[in-house]
Amino acid sequence: MAKVPAVDIVIYHNPACGTSRNVLGLIRNAGIEPHVVEYLKTPPSRALLVALIERAGITARDLLREKGTPYAELELGEASLSDDALVDAMMAHPILINRPLVVSPLGVKLCRPSEAVLDLLPEPQRGAFAKEDGAQVVDERGRRVAG
Repeated sequence: MAKVPAVDIVIYHNPACGTSRNVLGLIRNAGIEPHVVEYLKTPPSRALLVALIERAGITARDLLREKGTPYAELELGEASLSDDALVDAMMAHPILINRPLVVSPLGVKLCRPSEAVLDLLPEPQRGAFAKEDGAQVVDERGRRVAG
């Protein structure tokens, strides 16, 4: 049995999201079993969410998900809304938090597209990996496929 590296990676995951499932698959393809947080069931605290946004080097608006959420009904596209107001909306409606957000020793990143997670993995890929749609991300030697 292969030894699992002692790497602490957290994925804020939605199992209903194909991109999130692909990111989880890429992490596991590196031989790492991450801490999986299904953020719709267990949302992060406000303080943690703010810290994750800061560590990722993005704004609250960058983390805001529009598709399949109450974004339009809540009029979150209004440019005058502050980051605090957007974080408040994400706390009230966790589905507004875009995913997957990944935390690793190499940083924090919103991993869209899914291959963005490769920049956060300290371990190489252990073999080929294709997304659910069949697009090859990693070849049989564990190298990123140019896309």
